[in-house]
Amino acid sequence: MIELIVKGGIFMYPIIFCSIVAFAIFLERLWVLRRRLIIPQEFIRKVEELLRKQKLSEAIFLCQSDNSSIAKIFLAGLKNSHKGMWLVKEAIEERGSREAVVLEKHVAILSTIANLTPLLGLLGTVSGMIKTFNAISVQGIGNPAPLAGGIAEALITTATGLCVAIPTLVAYRYLKDKVSSLIFEMEESSIRLVELMEKYSQVQQ
Repeated sequence: MIELIVKGGIFMYPIIFCSIVAFAIFLERLWVLRRRLIIPQEFIRKVEELLRKQKLSEAIFLCQSDNSSIAKIFLAGLKNSHKGMWLVKEAIEERGSREAVVLEKHVAILSTIANLTPLLGLLGTVSGMIKTFNAISVQGIGNPAPLAGGIAEALITTATGLCVAIPTLVAYRYLKDKVSSLIFEMEESSIRLVELMEKYSQVQQ
């Protein structure tokens, strides 16, 4: 492995660094984007049940004691319940947008790495070919040994760049779809909350 890195030349180091960063981000996002931490179903069920029983203050307290993304969205709406449904919906949308940004944090870096590493591999290819042609110009083509280093660098960096880019792109698409799915579920839960709050406000009137 170390021998390949050495033969691949200087561009192997940024490619390897990118692979480490991509792997770290993927693991971190997998940990953060667990559904039970973002949209705990038991929590949602309890809040909806409290609203059906017209227990708004208890629903607010429950949201304050929960650290999930959906709890923060619910809390934003419930706190504005006395200001009218228009402000409730606006508060939910605003907080939902902020939580969506939190969920998408670092994911775009994977897309950048997936695009960057093949280019770094291409730079390594160009560097290797330059070394090869320099060797040809100095020693001619009679002795293939001096040419091997440049050709090896060209092939190794290209292959390494692609080996990093392909799984990184797959990881990016997976996380992107996961985030989209979570955001959609939060929107659906928020819509149900608004409907329950509308019923609550009608009863209060």
